[in-house]
Amino acid sequence: MDRRACRIEAASTAHLSELSRLYIAYRVFYGEAPEEERAEAFVRERVTQSSGRYFLAWNKHNAIGFMHLMPSTNTLAMRPIWFLEDLYVDVAARGQGVATALLSYAEEFALSTGAERLTLATAHDNLAAQHIYKKMGYVREEHFLYFHRLLP
Repeated sequence: MDRRACRIEAASTAHLSELSRLYIAYRVFYGEAPEEERAEAFVRERVTQSSGRYFLAWNKHNAIGFMHLMPSTNTLAMRPIWFLEDLYVDVAARGQGVATALLSYAEEFALSTGAERLTLATAHDNLAAQHIYKKMGYVREEHFLYFHRLLP
């Protein structure tokens, strides 16, 4: 799918049902339970109260993908950065360039905010996503080690 064939726009409260549908499918893709009511409440709160930004990719009438960008700062460069926290394309729309269109849009959005970079992460076994990221010029982080501690 060429970028002209899919419209990308910022998600708003008017898009909550479409965004929730895709978000629930994303959770299931990663092996999580759908938890529809909780997921819908989570998305509503994120869209209305978070500093993160959701964007939807649309074909003529339906949302076919979404991404979630989270703001941060590179304190050494003294510039904003954006984390691509989530990206999902509906199964029926895969292989049509929707993910590439969303990534291109994310880059344009980040540039418009003066961002120093766009950072993303994906599962080790999500080879399809890794292929797209590499094709678009994303480079695997080799300098820093990231550590996580799960909190109760």
